[in-house]
Amino acid sequence: MNEEIRAKEVRLVGAEGEQIGIKPFREAMQMAIDANLDLVNVAPQAKPPVCRIMDYGKFRYEQQKKEKEARKNQKIVDLKEVWFRANIDEHDYQTKMRNVIKFLKEGDKVKCSVRFRGREIAHANIGQKILERVAAEATGEDLCVIERVPKLEGRSMIMILAPKATH
Repeated sequence: MNEEIRAKEVRLVGAEGEQIGIKPFREAMQMAIDANLDLVNVAPQAKPPVCRIMDYGKFRYEQQKKEKEARKNQKIVDLKEVWFRANIDEHDYQTKMRNVIKFLKEGDKVKCSVRFRGREIAHANIGQKILERVAAEATGEDLCVIERVPKLEGRSMIMILAPKATH
């Protein structure tokens, strides 16, 4: 920017975006001073470097505004966890299933876990059936995709559901 540019000649672009052509650096700098604007090097790797006459402070302000708007519009995906038990009752299952559907509609990933206590681990197939039922109901409503299939890890069986992009 301005005096920091170290080139003898520059390709100059005017304040309104018009091509002025290749000018000596001193002449380009003088044109920027006359217009009460800054001379900014926009493509330093080019031969000769491309410089533009612009209000650098205003340019930086516009860039920051765009970045702030982009950050505001992005959605942070959380990972919610819902615990099931191997001997879960139907009503408890329905309540937890409503939570799973609610989280998926909000755009969050859901980690469904079946925790086995004591000798329940011998019947891991029961936990597998519960998680397959959850997956069938959630994908049946066209809400999610299975990101990770049910897998036994220690005393828990874990499955991860991710929301579809349309929601």
